[in-house]
Amino acid sequence: MTDQYEVYAVRYARHDRKSHENFIGGDIHDILQPLTYFVWVIRGAHGTWVMDSGFDQAMADKRGRVITRPVGEGLKTIGVSPDEVTDVIISHLHYDHCGNHGLFPRARYHLQDREMQYATGRCMCHGHQRIPFEADDVTAMVRRVFDDRVVFHDGVDTLAPGLTVHHLGGHSMGLQCVRVKTRRGQVVLAADATHLYAHITEGRVFPITYNVAETLEGYSTIKKLADSADHIIPGHDGEVLDRYPAAGPGLETWVVRLD
Repeated sequence: MTDQYEVYAVRYARHDRKSHENFIGGDIHDILQPLTYFVWVIRGAHGTWVMDSGFDQAMADKRGRVITRPVGEGLKTIGVSPDEVTDVIISHLHYDHCGNHGLFPRARYHLQDREMQYATGRCMCHGHQRIPFEADDVTAMVRRVFDDRVVFHDGVDTLAPGLTVHHLGGHSMGLQCVRVKTRRGQVVLAADATHLYAHITEGRVFPITYNVAETLEGYSTIKKLADSADHIIPGHDGEVLDRYPAAGPGLETWVVRLD
């Protein structure tokens, strides 16, 4: 069917950390609970979309993260040439979701109005709120606006038949998720609306959060949008690589098929 898509998760980096760092209020177990960094690919009859653009080696060095495979390399394994990508959906403007500025030279970027407002407005006068943002990332998006390469969305919007974006807020003021119709049903690419499966299943919240109440309400929205809990894809959980099949030989723990 023309309104169904293939969906891929492409791992590009990791960060080892203890579980108490991943939850407001900490975690009594305090076990090793790494964050895995992904971008996502949505491909069907109506085109190919990349969700989020990740970060490069320079940012990994600055932030103390480890690049496992560059984003562009992962995309090419499934036949996606970054030079030919025409649409990139940015879930939000935190450094790990909107970098790699030269990777998609032809792309338009899809962003929520409220995220640009947040990243360029009075909230960025506060050092605490700036922690997950990089000035170069934000100014790169502003330049794209002046180059007519940004499409703004306000709340819920349809990108193509079977493909919609939904504003959630919470983790960042303009955070959006993506709902995709696939052969197995409606899948939600939650990005940082839920970093880990444990956040949404246990009603817990990641410490970097613009609005806790919006985060919790976002969980309810995601559950309504997805066909089941198994159709929700968190933004940073390495378990995604175990739950879903590799996209091809040799792509285990790197690129997996979500549809």
